[in-house]
Amino acid sequence: MDKEEADRLIEKAKLCLRSARKEKALQLLYEAQKIYPSTRARVLIDAIVRNGSSAAPEDSPIPAPRGFRSNEVDGNREEFRRGAGEEKKTYTEDQRQGVLRIKKCKDFYEILGVPKDASDEDLKKAYRKLALKFHPDKNCAPGATDAFKAIGNAYAVLSNAEKRHQYDQYGEQAPSESAAQPSAHARHYRNFNRDFEADISPEELFNIFFGGRFPTGNIHVYTNRGATYSNFYQPRRRRAYERREEEVDENRTQQNTFTAFLQLLPVLVLILISVVTQLMATNPPYSLFYKPAMGLVVSRETQNMGVPYYVDKGFQKEYRGESLDELEKTIESDYIEHLQSSCWKEKQQKSDLANLAQLYRDDRLKAKAESLKLDNCDKLYRFMGRQRGE
Repeated sequence: MDKEEADRLIEKAKLCLRSARKEKALQLLYEAQKIYPSTRARVLIDAIVRNGSSAAPEDSPIPAPRGFRSNEVDGNREEFRRGAGEEKKTYTEDQRQGVLRIKKCKDFYEILGVPKDASDEDLKKAYRKLALKFHPDKNCAPGATDAFKAIGNAYAVLSNAEKRHQYDQYGEQAPSESAAQPSAHARHYRNFNRDFEADISPEELFNIFFGGRFPTGNIHVYTNRGATYSNFYQPRRRRAYERREEEVDENRTQQNTFTAFLQLLPVLVLILISVVTQLMATNPPYSLFYKPAMGLVVSRETQNMGVPYYVDKGFQKEYRGESLDELEKTIESDYIEHLQSSCWKEKQQKSDLANLAQLYRDDRLKAKAESLKLDNCDKLYRFMGRQRGE
C-alpha cells in the first residue's frame, strides 16, 4: 500500500512539473519519499533542486531510499546530469542528417515517411522506428529534441481520425492575408504547432508505446534550455488533462473493487450449485458392494440371475412387485458392465506384463504373465452363458 501511494504522489508531481509548479511537485516528492523512499523520486527531487526551486535549498538533506547507499544516489544524480546535458555528447553524421530531414519536411506524412493512405498499423510502425531513432537519450545531434517532438506531434494528429481528416483538408493551406503576411515558413510553423497541436506530450506518447522508459534505461528530464511543457501546450488543454488524471485516480479504486467482485462471482456460483446439489442428492437404493457408511448392509440376490447386491433396511417397504423387477434388471445390467470393465483391466495387465517380458527378455515376468488369472473374465463368461441358457 505504501509503494502504491508513493507512486501516486510521484505521478501527481509529474503533472505539476508539466504545468511549471515546481514547489508543489517538490512537496509531493518529499511526501512520497517519507512514505516509501525510491530512486525514482530521488532523481526527480535532485533534478528540481539542481535546476533551482524555492521549496528547498540546494544543500537541503534528502533522505536516501531504503536499501541504497549514498554512492548509488550520487550515481543517479550524475546520470541526471548527463541526461540534462552537463557532459559533452557526441553524435553521428547520420543522426545530424536525420534531424535536418525532419526540419525540411513539409507535412506530417513526410515526417513519418508514410503515404497519405497509410493505415493505423503503418503509422504505429513508423512512429516506433523514428521515436527510438530521435529520442534525445539516444540522438544527441542539434535539434534532435525538436525533431522528436515533431515526430510525436505528427503521430498524435494522424492517429486521430477526426484530426487527420481536418489536417488532410486544411493542414497545408493558410488563410489569405495582407501584403504584410508572414513568410511561408512562419505559416508552416503555425500550422504544425497551433492549428494541429497534439493533446499529449511527446514524452507521454513515447511512454505509452515503450512502457514508461527508454530501452537504454537512461534517465532524461526535458528542460529545453529552461522551457517547460507549458510553453508548447495550451493551459486549457493542460488543465483538462490534469482533471482527467485526477478522475482516473478517483475511479480506479471503485473499478478495482468491482473487478474483484466479478472475478469471485464464478467461484460463488460454483459453491452455491455444490451446496444445492448436496441438499437435493439422495443415496442410491442399492450397491454391488457392501457400504455401511451409506447404510447398504442388507445382502440380497436378483431373482432372475442371482446377482448379489446390498440394500438398506427399509428396502422391502419401497420396492415390491414390478418396481422390484425393474430395479433388479438395472442391477444385473450394472453387474455386467462391472465385470466387463474388470475383465478388460485384467487382460490389459496381463498383456503389459507379457510385452515387458518380451522386451527385456525376462523369464520371471513371462512366468508371472502366464500365471496371472482372469477371475472377472471367468465370471463374465459364466454369467453370459447362464443368460443364454447354456
